[in-house]
Amino acid sequence: MRVWSYLKLLASVVIGACRWLLSVGVVTQKRKRAEDQDSSPGLLYTERACPLKWSKPSVASCGLNPVDYIFFTLKATLISLELDIKMRISPLLLLLACARVNGYSSGLVTESCDDMTPRHQDSSPSSSPPPFTITIDRYDYSEGDEITVSLRAYSTPFQGFLLQAREVGGSSPVGAFSLFGAENRLLDCGGLSNSSVSHSSGDNKNSVQSKWKTPQSGQLKDIEFSVTFVQNFRDYWVGIKSPVVVYNSSRSPVGSTTRPTPALSLFSNVPISSVDCGESKVCFSKPNDCDPASSADCYFMSAMTSPADSSVKFEIYGRSTGYISFGFSDDQLMGNDDIYICGMDSNSTIQVQHAYSTGRRAPQILPLGNVSDIKTSFVDGVISCSFVSKNVISTQRSAVGSIYYILFAYGGTNNGALQYHGTSRFASDQKINITRPQVVTAQKPQIMKAHGALMLIAWMTTGSLGMLIARYLKAVTKGRGCLGKDLWFLAHVSLMGLSVAATIIAFILAFSYFKGWRGGAHPVLGVLVMILAFIQPFAALFRCGPQHQWRFVFNWFHVLNAVAIKGLAVAAIFTGLQIMESSQDRWMQKVMAGFVGWEALLFALQDLHMRWKRKDEDGDVSGFVHIEVILLLVFFLGNLTFLVALLVGIGMA
Repeated sequence: MRVWSYLKLLASVVIGACRWLLSVGVVTQKRKRAEDQDSSPGLLYTERACPLKWSKPSVASCGLNPVDYIFFTLKATLISLELDIKMRISPLLLLLACARVNGYSSGLVTESCDDMTPRHQDSSPSSSPPPFTITIDRYDYSEGDEITVSLRAYSTPFQGFLLQAREVGGSSPVGAFSLFGAENRLLDCGGLSNSSVSHSSGDNKNSVQSKWKTPQSGQLKDIEFSVTFVQNFRDYWVGIKSPVVVYNSSRSPVGSTTRPTPALSLFSNVPISSVDCGESKVCFSKPNDCDPASSADCYFMSAMTSPADSSVKFEIYGRSTGYISFGFSDDQLMGNDDIYICGMDSNSTIQVQHAYSTGRRAPQILPLGNVSDIKTSFVDGVISCSFVSKNVISTQRSAVGSIYYILFAYGGTNNGALQYHGTSRFASDQKINITRPQVVTAQKPQIMKAHGALMLIAWMTTGSLGMLIARYLKAVTKGRGCLGKDLWFLAHVSLMGLSVAATIIAFILAFSYFKGWRGGAHPVLGVLVMILAFIQPFAALFRCGPQHQWRFVFNWFHVLNAVAIKGLAVAAIFTGLQIMESSQDRWMQKVMAGFVGWEALLFALQDLHMRWKRKDEDGDVSGFVHIEVILLLVFFLGNLTFLVALLVGIGMA
């Protein structure tokens, strides 16, 4: 495209120079004649008398002598030539520009073969961790072997890529690729046929797979795969490396190197399931008894001991943005724990690590030790690993025991560094011996069970009764009470006071357990409930008298704030039960939904009864009193039933 631009510029300069010279010649000869005809000094007589749209005018008709006619003819010809060049070259330049743009989206990027850098003007490679990963299915090779290379996006799709295999430290591609699908295309780089793979369109891609075949002969060395990912015109990552693939002269490379050979796959999970749990292996999961083979929301760990050599095959599975891990501990808290981590390294490759935890700080990474048969997978946000370990479990570095609590935690990574998991963890309800097959259940902290129980009592029973009495039972207790206050008012204040007190205690329990703020919707909803519930009684203390002209302001504020508290409390209970739930069928959330329906029904019945009674103003009001009381008792018994069911569920969680 630049060549044509230069040619166009050169042609324009040459034609412009010729036009200027001809104009100078004509003006010099005709200036006097132009002045005699009262023309402007800079206006050519020939241009007035003989416009460009003429058809071979005669010399006499234009009033030109032969010399003028020659000058005028040459100038008109050059102007026509310039217009013709512009009209012919401009569409060609447009087509070339389009072809150049299409060359990027179609993957024809051979000009990037050497440095693997996209030719995007005014942009540079991103320095942030790439949201993409490259994995391989083996770590060593010999002549003629094939290696499957997989590219995958785990947070955002990519539009383009360029993949090569190079010797470690080298700058030229080696070997040849073959294609799996229509989303990629082969390129010839470095004089080698099919030595690179690129995209075939600019469509968004979440995964791409290709096979690389090693050279049949020559000076073979250790290689690594290098890929450039293009997310969009501005954001791209250059030279993302795979793990090193070691050259092995043996014809049977598997097991012949000092490194284990994990089977890395992006397109099929490592086969992990709950089959044989409790029979031949120890299983620990959340929700309890979930099966990773059928549920992507299952967090699962298993251990199966081999009777032959005392080795243990571990499996771990769970959804995470960075890592999943399990550990063995003398208690249910972090600290002095023997841990195995399955997570992403700085190259976004899933790997297994051995570590030792000393508390709330990041665990200390240890040598992997006697670990073999590693298999890892990352599919649709789910990480899974399996491996065989002969390492001795030790929670005190020197002390070796036989029974431990099992801890499970998951969280994110930043350029390979583990991030704090926060509350994304759970522990077994008892110590277990991993050599004895059994199904282990997770235990919720007792302090958090108390938190949940108090919130249920406050906003399923006492709060609901207090609101119902204040709205519908004023007429029942009118004129009855003590200390100058109606009975309904005393009951309302007492019940709502208990609700506020229970909310404050529950808030303190949760905060003391987590010792800080935790993420998610539940704590946000809980804090809002706490603030509004704290405001409600203080606003009531400073209310104006019943006959005051501004009393309606308090009445509306009191009602609207109560409705807001109730709605937020119900939402907080739903999100809390989701965290607390340990069964797959989520029955506690279903019970809570039933309670909401029950409460709405009883409030609707009370409201209809109240409206009916208002219409019958001439009737005997005392005849309706017992109906209100009956509805209140039915409401209380129904709420109590739902409350007991949920309290039992929390106790069993």
